[in-house]
Amino acid sequence: MRILLSNDDGYFAPGLAALAQALAQLADITVVAPERDRSGASNSLTLDRPLMLRQAPSGFYYVNGTPTDCVHLAVTGMLDHMPDMVISGINHGANMGDDTIYSGTVAAATEGYLLGIPSIAVSLANHNALHFDAAARVVVELVQRIQAQPPTEPMLLNVNVPDRDWADLKGLSVTRLGKRHKAESVVKTTNPRGQTVYWVGAAGLAQDAGEGTDFHAIANGFVSITPLQMDLTRFSQMDSVNAWLKS
Repeated sequence: MRILLSNDDGYFAPGLAALAQALAQLADITVVAPERDRSGASNSLTLDRPLMLRQAPSGFYYVNGTPTDCVHLAVTGMLDHMPDMVISGINHGANMGDDTIYSGTVAAATEGYLLGIPSIAVSLANHNALHFDAAARVVVELVQRIQAQPPTEPMLLNVNVPDRDWADLKGLSVTRLGKRHKAESVVKTTNPRGQTVYWVGAAGLAQDAGEGTDFHAIANGFVSITPLQMDLTRFSQMDSVNAWLKS
């Protein structure tokens, strides 16, 4: 089995190293990740300049672009084979609910999915995360399940793991995305040159965090696994919009 790894925290991130080490026992691993932290890059592609691919002493490859760039470049230009899987992470912090829209971690996996490859995004649900080894074991278990029973169609999973010891995880839970309250306002301040600058505000707290959501699973010690799709069509409004246009 051949697995392409990426992330949005950068090729030097501890979560990526933990994931590569854990999966090396199961598969031939290639790592292509951003040269720096690109959290919040979403699904952006770099179209205004060329990309460069370099290799670090660790053997990991890194790109001066976004997480999506990394997977796209690897699959369509660098590798001489199609990966059997794309796995993105382990992210330093959760990617739940509305986070998935902005997440570079999810975006790297999404690019694999759009290229027809089963893909997983995995995040450790704590910004001061410690238990990357436990999250890596979760991914190993998922990969083993996929090896034993390959999916019949491309699959995109968003996985969030509580920041706990392996023994303290309560199990796996298939969830839907919850929803956050709107983000906090931007923070206005002044830089050393006296210029006004703005920092994007913190994400909102969980709003829809009831049973069955990713937020609820994490709060109760379960690994959250959410199947994602890329069709943004709101089918329930098609008839009403059509009637509005004809009125």
